[in-house]
Amino acid sequence: MKQELLAPAGDIACARAALAAGADAIYLGLPAFSARAGAGNFALSEFSETVRLAHLLDAKVYVCLNTLIKDSETDAFFESALTSWNLGADALLIQDIFLGRELKKRYPAIALHLSTQAGCCNVYGAELAKDCGFSRVVLARETPIEEIAAISNIIETEAFVQGALCSCFSGQCYFSSFAGNNSGNRGRCKQPCRKLYSLDREGFEERAYALSLSDLSVGARVRELLEAGVTSLKIEGRMRREEYVSAAVRYYRALLDGAGERELLAARSALARTFDRGDYTEGLAFGQENLLSRKVQGHIGERVGVLEVKGGKYFCRGSARKGDGFKILRGGKEAGGAVCVRAEEEGFYLSSEHKLRAGDEVRITTDTALRERLLGGGKRRDVALSLRFMAGELPEMRCGRFIMTGEEPLTAAERAPLTAEELISCFQKTDTLPFSVTFEKVETTGAFVPRSALNALRRAFFQGLAEYLAPAREPLSPVEGECALSPVPSEKTAVIAENLQGLKADILIYKPRDYAKIAAEEVKEGEGEKFLYLPPFFTAEDERAVLPALPLFDGVYAEGSWGVKFAEKYRKKLFAGTGFNLTNRFAAAGVLEAGAAYFALSKELSAREQGALASEGAFVLTLGSVKVMDLCYCPFGRTCKTCDKRGEYHLTDEAGRSFPLRRYRTAGKYCRFEVYNCVPLAGADVGAGALVDASCRTDGAYLLRRAHTPEGALAGATKGHAERSML
Repeated sequence: MKQELLAPAGDIACARAALAAGADAIYLGLPAFSARAGAGNFALSEFSETVRLAHLLDAKVYVCLNTLIKDSETDAFFESALTSWNLGADALLIQDIFLGRELKKRYPAIALHLSTQAGCCNVYGAELAKDCGFSRVVLARETPIEEIAAISNIIETEAFVQGALCSCFSGQCYFSSFAGNNSGNRGRCKQPCRKLYSLDREGFEERAYALSLSDLSVGARVRELLEAGVTSLKIEGRMRREEYVSAAVRYYRALLDGAGERELLAARSALARTFDRGDYTEGLAFGQENLLSRKVQGHIGERVGVLEVKGGKYFCRGSARKGDGFKILRGGKEAGGAVCVRAEEEGFYLSSEHKLRAGDEVRITTDTALRERLLGGGKRRDVALSLRFMAGELPEMRCGRFIMTGEEPLTAAERAPLTAEELISCFQKTDTLPFSVTFEKVETTGAFVPRSALNALRRAFFQGLAEYLAPAREPLSPVEGECALSPVPSEKTAVIAENLQGLKADILIYKPRDYAKIAAEEVKEGEGEKFLYLPPFFTAEDERAVLPALPLFDGVYAEGSWGVKFAEKYRKKLFAGTGFNLTNRFAAAGVLEAGAAYFALSKELSAREQGALASEGAFVLTLGSVKVMDLCYCPFGRTCKTCDKRGEYHLTDEAGRSFPLRRYRTAGKYCRFEVYNCVPLAGADVGAGALVDASCRTDGAYLLRRAHTPEGALAGATKGHAERSML
């Protein structure tokens, strides 16, 4: 497949902007099951119109059905998937890999792409996706370039090149869910990562945007991604405006088409003016060490000058238009906003509600003239017409092999017969269709055609041509399927802990501080089956580090679905962790069929929903710590030389809530971190195995004793989603 530039379409205006700017494909959401519930999304009529427009421009449309699907919603999910496909979607993006497998089993013709929310970051994830019927994986944003090349040898890959970066590893964020019952896995993230926090480490006590990452912009390094085998270059931004979508597509189109330096600089400038958080980062794929935008959270635009005070008024040298918007920075921090109220040859005057100072940095965030340029004109499809309008004959209109004739012969003109110029003038109008018309042959002699009839013929011809060039898909018929689970009450217990001493449980899950230094004597502590905890982001380098210690364990507890193939390769039992995000019976049955001995149900389900899925091998997190984020970067900006290297820190928000921040190391050069909820969990026993988490606690033995009777076990604890499912 040729390289693909893939653009976001939060609504129909963004879809049109992306296609006009030269996108090879767009991705969008329908009213249900979209991971961007806050985007405009598409009614079915808008979706059909957009599919036709895209296909006329030889572009593809991918539909995002990439939220977690609860058991009560599976019928509606399959219906939405079938409807999307029948209306012309070129592929469906799915987060739930096992639900996707069931969809592919029912409808083999449907093309499936595995969403970035599934966290595919290594070859094992790629192999599982391929086995489950997916033709493409959308790579986790954290995937290193070496891993991308290896994955691309197994399955088609799609990589992000531009847009917002999630603070948490893809698909593993529960911060919004536990902080406010708005699940990111359901498309309703409230972005707690963009808020102010202080950290209890010297030099980081002042509140800042401690978890907010700069926007990704790989720029010219797209070439390295293509050389690594990436097929699709993806721009993030279904919540962004159409001028941003247009600017982003135009910038990467210019890069891919080999534009000159001057054109590239202009395109880059346009992109920064439409949305720029943190002056961009090239991201973890290329090993960038500091991704944080601690001082400014939102759009900072492009620097255009320095503020002067002229006659008591704010002035900046350069060009602007009345109504343009600006952000003013002082010492890197936001000092206020401003708007252009008057422009002169030497510069422009600003008005602001804030007290600004000479020397403040002026950055343009709304460029009205640029917006007009970005949204004017765009890509069209060339069509060459031949027209024959002869008196006494049926009118004939032709484009290539498509021919349409009128229903009645044309009458002879008594005076002022139809001219070739009139025909050309009429058929140059294409209404809303993206055609650029030229004429191969235009013949007319002595015919009379009323203007209304001529316009009707033109509209019918172009409508017919559009249907010929972008034909409707032959619809698939609904296929039913069932999946029954046999409830098996379980008294088994499992514990996640970094110190196994004194612990006795059916399953002990060892969670080391340093994966390259796992000591046999530590693993031997405790009584029960021993499993090694594997984090969701797991690279080939990490694999090499843990291999010497694998013989010490009976199995692995993996937080990503890639663990299926990893456990299979090394012939270890698999405990599919809460990071698998299992929320329905197809997923639960699927992970067992894939070889898991045990599995944990999603911690975002209610106790009633968990109970309905409590089959053999099922566990539910009932007590202890609740991990809400996995960070693959350092919240201290990798200031390693001055780091005190404590095992635990605390993030404190503006409401005074303190969130434990656990530090650990894999095989990589730098530390990784986990964020835990500000209060522990004391959920409910639902008749499944009980999983307790002592990651940030020293009372593992007590937690195990209360694992099946969690209510009231911990002071100040939350019940989590036990009584209230994720929205």
